[in-house]
Amino acid sequence: MTAPPIRVLCIDDHALVREGIAALINRQPDMQVIAEASSGADGVEQFRSHQPDVALVDLRLPDISGIEVIARILGDAPNARLVVVSSFEGDVDILRALTAGAMGYLLKGMPIEGLLNAVREVHRGGKAIPPEVAAAVAKHLTDEPLTLREIEVLIVVATGARNRQIAGTLGISEDTVKMHVKNITAKLGAADRTEAVTTALKRGVIHL
Repeated sequence: MTAPPIRVLCIDDHALVREGIAALINRQPDMQVIAEASSGADGVEQFRSHQPDVALVDLRLPDISGIEVIARILGDAPNARLVVVSSFEGDVDILRALTAGAMGYLLKGMPIEGLLNAVREVHRGGKAIPPEVAAAVAKHLTDEPLTLREIEVLIVVATGARNRQIAGTLGISEDTVKMHVKNITAKLGAADRTEAVTTALKRGVIHL
């Protein structure tokens, strides 16, 4: 007897991406897209309604983040098999998704066959983490992470605010701001605050 096709849910706010993935998957004899969602909240509802074998989740959605979608789905269905499909290549984004419970992390620019193989592998209960994704995480695995306060400071720094403005916004002294900025640049291996913001955005430490 032929095994039933793998039932896939696609959660992405870009219609072209969803349609492209659906067209690709529906051409395969062993899988089919059974539902789509353009927002995180709808994705969670679609998962509850259809109970797919595998869900593909984008990280950036118009209402809630893909990380929150993963958390909500796994809260309802601990055995759910979720794969992130994102344009974010930063190690922090990747690590957050995998820590939240994603079984795979794919980049949107990867070859088509990689997506199909990932769906099959995760459906079997395996992991789908391409070498370039694993390498991105491994590169910074021993780095000291920024504290929550340092991230708060960095977000304000990214707006172009100076130390006095940052201090006023966060209710701390200018000396404390200077200390945080010094620690931030050191942890990110940056020469100055501008490079620190650029590095943080690239790695997914912060998003604007």
